[in-house]
Amino acid sequence: MNGSPGPMIVMAGVAVVLVGLAVWSGAFGWFGRLPGDIRIERDSMRIYIPLASMLVLSIVLSLLMYLFNRLR
Repeated sequence: MNGSPGPMIVMAGVAVVLVGLAVWSGAFGWFGRLPGDIRIERDSMRIYIPLASMLVLSIVLSLLMYLFNRLR
């Protein structure tokens, strides 16, 4: 890293705000409802295991990190 970490922190903050706005607007309404997400609901308990959603999130974050490292 050659310079100050300031611009990197600002970019991370902008990314967090953009993702927050997208979640707030409902753009990720499909997240957690993919085929492969396990949901068990009984009278006295709820179990929710978002396997497919976490797999998609992992792939997207891995691709973003790969692209970020390639462009750096």
